[in-house]
Amino acid sequence: MRFSVLASGSSGNAIYIENDQHSFLVDVGLSGRKMEELFASIGKKMSDLDGILVTHEHSDHIKGIGIVARKYKVPIYANEKTWMAMDGLVGAIPTDQRFHFPMDAVKTFGSIDIESFAVSHDAADPMFYVFHENGRKLALITDTGYVSDRMKGVIQAADSFVFESNHDVGMLQMGRYPWSVKRRILSDVGHVSNEDAAVAMSEVMAEKPTRIYLSHLSKDNNMKDLARMSVEQTLQMKGIIVGDYVDLLDTDANVPTPLVTV
Repeated sequence: MRFSVLASGSSGNAIYIENDQHSFLVDVGLSGRKMEELFASIGKKMSDLDGILVTHEHSDHIKGIGIVARKYKVPIYANEKTWMAMDGLVGAIPTDQRFHFPMDAVKTFGSIDIESFAVSHDAADPMFYVFHENGRKLALITDTGYVSDRMKGVIQAADSFVFESNHDVGMLQMGRYPWSVKRRILSDVGHVSNEDAAVAMSEVMAEKPTRIYLSHLSKDNNMKDLARMSVEQTLQMKGIIVGDYVDLLDTDANVPTPLVTV
């Protein structure tokens, strides 16, 4: 199983996952043209996709779903409430391309099992996914105000994580956003801060080689170096030294991460 974080952030999100038989996209938060460019940059074709998995209906996760679905005839998977919330936002999607992926369920595609789980975000019924194949595990978790014990149980001991590290609390509090937006981001249905993300990471990592992609960084209230430093320092306080068996990696709004094996 291989994956690439094609884009991550408030301007658009998309994650590509494949094995030798199947390929999937989690969210399409950029235009169809931009998605084609991102796919080309990792040597892949959107016409080969077997499915698109939707996490929730916010624009930075579904902007390009309609055009991609119609152009490439790709099956779209989302839970019932998310479908209802998306329907007025993505245009017409043919019935034979609309599939339900319930919350807290597992769907199997060949040797890949895809598990859905709830997160805490201000959307209709937001959920993320864990991919399992041959004892290897890829956990995707962003767009959540906190990481609950239930979430931790689902993502526990993954080999690779795409983990939200959205903001630095000090930058957010001192920044230009109106208080209503700050309060929303800091709430239980907002986004996880660098420090809170690191604490959650320390509680779900196993003592084995682990790759963590810091994702969904705020362009106004965070910086890559700051996120990495904050996460690394918090992990160190928890007795986890980055570089021993943990690799911290960056994601970007415009540049895909290299396609790597889980």
